[in-house]
Amino acid sequence: MHSIVQQQKEWFNEGHTKSYAFRKEQLQRMKKMLNTFEKPIINALKFDLNKSEFESYAAEIAFLKTEIDHHLKHLKQWMAPKKVKTPLTHTGSKNYVYKEPYGTVLIIAPWNYPVQLALAPVIGAIAAGNTVIIKPSELTPTVSWVLKKMIDQYFSPQFITVVEGDKEVTQELLDQPLDYIFFTGSVPVGKIIMEKASKQLIPVTLELGGKSPVIVHKDANIDLAAKRIVWGKFTNAGQTCIAPDYMFVHHEVKASLIKEMKKYIHQFYGEKPLENEEYVKIVNQQHFDRVSSYLDSGTVVAGGGLDEKKQRIEPTILDQVTWEDPVMKDEIFGPILPVLTYENLYEVIDQVNQRPKPLALYYFGDNGEDQKLITESISYGGGCINDTLYHIINPHLPFGGVGESGIGSYHGESSFYTFTHEKGITKQTTRFDQNFRYPGSALGLAIIKKIIG
Repeated sequence: MHSIVQQQKEWFNEGHTKSYAFRKEQLQRMKKMLNTFEKPIINALKFDLNKSEFESYAAEIAFLKTEIDHHLKHLKQWMAPKKVKTPLTHTGSKNYVYKEPYGTVLIIAPWNYPVQLALAPVIGAIAAGNTVIIKPSELTPTVSWVLKKMIDQYFSPQFITVVEGDKEVTQELLDQPLDYIFFTGSVPVGKIIMEKASKQLIPVTLELGGKSPVIVHKDANIDLAAKRIVWGKFTNAGQTCIAPDYMFVHHEVKASLIKEMKKYIHQFYGEKPLENEEYVKIVNQQHFDRVSSYLDSGTVVAGGGLDEKKQRIEPTILDQVTWEDPVMKDEIFGPILPVLTYENLYEVIDQVNQRPKPLALYYFGDNGEDQKLITESISYGGGCINDTLYHIINPHLPFGGVGESGIGSYHGESSFYTFTHEKGITKQTTRFDQNFRYPGSALGLAIIKKIIG
């Protein structure tokens, strides 16, 4: 590990990554790589997670291509030094913000979207001029193998390399003198990453998770809300960090909402989802056992079926749950949606605010004042009004958590700045000197007070 990091640091210090031409070429190369390896990526996702071709392309490959295109369009503008205003105290000088890369970046990727979440941060790191070490998840070994094969084919190891292995490999990487760490995963592991990074004062971005609520008010379009919640919750069998983790629904529309949700579950996944060959599996037995244990909470009103051999769990809705049930204690990360009811939005605000800040929040309702109330009264990473998940694919929006759901953000321009140090520079004139700032100036204090106020 030490030699890998040192090799990248030396190559970075030689200045290879700094120019616009180099960064542009590498982004174009990455897009070509995705086109070349499209079929192996789709096959690997099918093998490890049983993802369909549609879901693999839309949620993983197409997302990355869009992100690359956005970076290519704006990179020259983002890279350019920015001239800033000159205060009266600095008369005669010119002031700039220069954008420089951190150096060697470690990107630790999760298993749920193992291609997108490994390479989306890499796009920002490349655009910002860094070298990159990618650590894929060992829980999706076929995808990890494909990632390594395609990176090795398209990039030199001094610039980008993939390091495979288990948590011991990750631990060894975290002991290296890295310049930046980008981690996507669970809150408990995020705390370990931050602790390790703190020992060397390495800056971090932590993309974590938590229990993200969806709120359905009485004035919501119930049919559309049901359709979009079912899509957002059960995509990737609920193994999405921003999936609705639980649902608050106004008591007046609860019955009709659940009825419509059952309709869309059947429409999207068939009458027997466990037999649907395109329905995503739970990643491994450990996670299957953990998620399936939540079925003992509350009352199953839709789904609930299991196929242990194929590690599949039906899209499930649980009613009659409380905050004391196991399903409401931790992030579910599976196709189970518990339902809570409420009478007014202030109850919802109070209950959400008593708990760790969520990564996402979704609100369904047409009243503008209620939308504003929810948006301004609850702190969360990001989200949607009258939709789910869709905010993540807008490259103009930053994506990230707050509090326990994460530190920092990325996507689009935010990705570039995540991996960029902004360096302030004053270019001072030599044509004259402002003597009032020096010791011994009789007028110095009076001038400073007059200028500053």
